Amino acid sequence: MSMDDREEAPPTIDEDTASGIEEAKRIAEEEEAGFRHLTGYSRFIVPVIAIAWCLFQLSIASWLILDTVYIRSIHLGFAMLIAYLSYPTFKRPFKGFFSFLSARTHIPVFNYVMALLACGSAIYIFIEYKGLAGRMGAPLTRDLVIGSFVVIFLLEASRRVVGPALSIIAGLFTLYAFFGPYMPGLIAFKGVSVGRYVGQISLSTEGIYGIPLDVSATIVFLFVLFGAMLNRAGGGRFFINLALSLLGRFKGGPAKAAIVGSGLTGLVSGSSIANIVTTGTFTIPLMKKVGYPGTKAAAVEVAASTDGQLAPPIMGAAAFIIAEYVNVPYLDVVKAAAIPAFVSYASLFYISHIEASKLGLRGLSKEDIPQFFKVLFSGLHYLFPLGVLVYELMVPRHSPELAAFRAIIAMTIVMIFQEPIKRYIRKEPVAPGFMESIKLILDAMVAGGRNMVTVAIATAAAGIIVGVVTMGLGGIITEVIATISGGNIFALVGIAAIASLLLGIGLPTTATYIVMAALTAPAIVTIGAANGFIVPLMAAHLFCFYFGILADDTPPVGLAAYAAAAIAKSPPIPTGIQGFLYDIRTALIAFMFIFNYDLILHNINSWGLALLIFVTACIGNCAFASATQGWVTWKNKWYEIPFLLAVAFIMMQPGFVAGWVGLENKHLMYIPGIAIFFGIFMLQRRRRLAAGTLTPTLRHSE
Repeated sequence: MSMDDREEAPPTIDEDTASGIEEAKRIAEEEEAGFRHLTGYSRFIVPVIAIAWCLFQLSIASWLILDTVYIRSIHLGFAMLIAYLSYPTFKRPFKGFFSFLSARTHIPVFNYVMALLACGSAIYIFIEYKGLAGRMGAPLTRDLVIGSFVVIFLLEASRRVVGPALSIIAGLFTLYAFFGPYMPGLIAFKGVSVGRYVGQISLSTEGIYGIPLDVSATIVFLFVLFGAMLNRAGGGRFFINLALSLLGRFKGGPAKAAIVGSGLTGLVSGSSIANIVTTGTFTIPLMKKVGYPGTKAAAVEVAASTDGQLAPPIMGAAAFIIAEYVNVPYLDVVKAAAIPAFVSYASLFYISHIEASKLGLRGLSKEDIPQFFKVLFSGLHYLFPLGVLVYELMVPRHSPELAAFRAIIAMTIVMIFQEPIKRYIRKEPVAPGFMESIKLILDAMVAGGRNMVTVAIATAAAGIIVGVVTMGLGGIITEVIATISGGNIFALVGIAAIASLLLGIGLPTTATYIVMAALTAPAIVTIGAANGFIVPLMAAHLFCFYFGILADDTPPVGLAAYAAAAIAKSPPIPTGIQGFLYDIRTALIAFMFIFNYDLILHNINSWGLALLIFVTACIGNCAFASATQGWVTWKNKWYEIPFLLAVAFIMMQPGFVAGWVGLENKHLMYIPGIAIFFGIFMLQRRRRLAAGTLTPTLRHSE
């Protein structure tokens, strides 16, 4: 391989790893792009619908002006069409007469009928909007029947696309709405009529067609499409090669490159599984090559890809919904999430260094890493649309949908000229390059449309739960949670965290957040205030968001762990457990900003103070990582662990400690925290020197 081609070449992989990559891609396809692999003329149907969906979404972002209800219903109609055409009724194969229920290579007539009926029921509110508005509170029999069909078809689509968990939870909430009067005293509810249920859930903007679906239709789709275009153009490969060129030669370099590459890819990818398939196919084999065990190599990629949805300025789909629920500009969400996200990545970077130190690993050889400047200049064009997006969000502060639309235009220009320019450089005919570019753009639109099905269906189905809660259950839920937690804020957030992780076993991140935001975020704020503990609404919502993301690698179901384990050829459950152990640091941050909202920069507008909070939070989180991983620069002594945990607490909760010791300025507590951590560092360094493993050369380099 020549030096000129190094940045383009993937790492050498064996046959087992290659088969693992294919398995990971299969998991990703099943998770986000439909289960059917169609043949014949039917293979064009879903792509055409997906492209039409993209064109509709781009139209409403630019020139087409429609009422928000129309946009939401058409958005859901497209999602329903693709869901019923792409996903068979059952995954388990059937034989004989019922084989059409699990058909994978063609679309049975039954599914065409279901798709049309589902789409028709979804857009009924668009067709009859004026009539429904005129008879609000007195729906016709036709309204009730079609409104009921919307719920039924949506729950079935959710079962096919997301899995049974969300449909079951939404179904249980529906039953509760009707049978509330027959429940025990504490959870008794006056109940609702069929007319009120259907009117609120299916025929208004308080249920299925609520805020989550609106965000999916107006903002999230454009970001998902932009991410699909960037990935199809080769942006994911560029990010990981850039990270490898910078970090590949350091101790545990491939793991550190995986973290940085996954963070960059996570800027535009709302899926941890897609992130793993994009970056893990390169980084996991390289991590194994330098000596990481398969389980730990996969776990690092899982932790890095899962946290990709936390990375500002472009976060996961739920971040846009947070802005709507909390009623703040999206940049306020970015500001609040910035320090926790960067601290989380910094501590994961530190963990990768610890693991490399424990295993005695080195970096890659010079021959195995691409040249930085060659990689940078070969992919500068990918930074142009990203720069447009960040500029639009941060400088003129345009709306997220307008920023994403303009970034898509910039990305389209890049994609149109990318292939012809490559051909011109290679002295090949340029004209076919334009055809390749058009095909690449269409492929990206198909991928974007397919990837959006999960988000659209999940947000709409979660809207059923939100709609039932707003019928009057909110106060009851708060009372129940207060009773279970005994009004203790610590018990309350613990219950919320466990519930999020349990829900996340069967739900995607966005749906988990929506459900937990409806059930527990108001309770955290209300119960905290009742007990004299003020929790900002933003902190409560970010808490639900964080634990919804962490559920992606929670055993036994975390599909992110299964995808990474397939590439690494490691056992999925131990991989998930190891990834979760790495992600404990993220869970710690979520708990900490509930009790110290300086971490989310609440009412903080000073860059200097923000930087101080970031640095000290990094030290605290790294101290916690050292306590849980058993290492700073050498193996921990048992008595060092309490001191490391104390450092973590002091650096992330200085106000509590300052109150205990009677200090008025809580920031002075950072001094003893840093001193303790530095003392442990020096003690372990001496032990390492005494063991003869730290040579003068290494001392100089470190």
